[in-house]
Amino acid sequence: MSEINYDYIVQYIRALHTPPEDVLLEIEQLIASEKETWPIIKPEVADFMKVLLTMQKPKDILEIGTAVGYSAMLMSEFLQEEGKITTIERFAYMAENAKKNIKRAALEDKIQIMEGDAAELLATLEDAKYDVVFMDCAKGQYINFLPHCIRVLKPGGLLITDNVLHKGAVAKSRYLIDRRQRTTHARLRDFLYTITHDPCLVSSVVPIGDGVALSYKK
Repeated sequence: MSEINYDYIVQYIRALHTPPEDVLLEIEQLIASEKETWPIIKPEVADFMKVLLTMQKPKDILEIGTAVGYSAMLMSEFLQEEGKITTIERFAYMAENAKKNIKRAALEDKIQIMEGDAAELLATLEDAKYDVVFMDCAKGQYINFLPHCIRVLKPGGLLITDNVLHKGAVAKSRYLIDRRQRTTHARLRDFLYTITHDPCLVSSVVPIGDGVALSYKK
């Protein structure tokens, strides 16, 4: 089996994936060839997000965890006219790569990178500003960032959180987890319990990629 699904199912679903174009395709090819190890969303997650964003028709998107800009560039295709993406990245190396990729894709007018610690930057953002919040950063921080995500999300908005099943480890007893991973394990479980029991959210956990949590703000 792969991380959380049978390999043959994952391979079949990925075979249905329509490759992107231009800079996004170059990034996918570099990772597939193992010339780069940049963390980007998996193809099946990208396709899932395309459907969600097509339905949501967002004007303003917040992303926590820019990496090299792949997901921000992907999401920009589904913005309303004059729409914007604000994306937060704490690592200078990743931010510089993202800036280069965004410039090559001629998307500087649509994507703004905020460099620094999300724990500090999120507190500066306006309430009920965003139609979509996409969280794809340090998994152990999801529960800490959640109150801000809910605060800045408009009613009727979507919170999409990637990699919530931690290679399936979240479903296991903490005693079966390596001691070094137990804090992340506990925090992810706390996050998933909170989003599925918060009265202002309607949430579902979808077992694709490494697990995607989808939360609708009432």
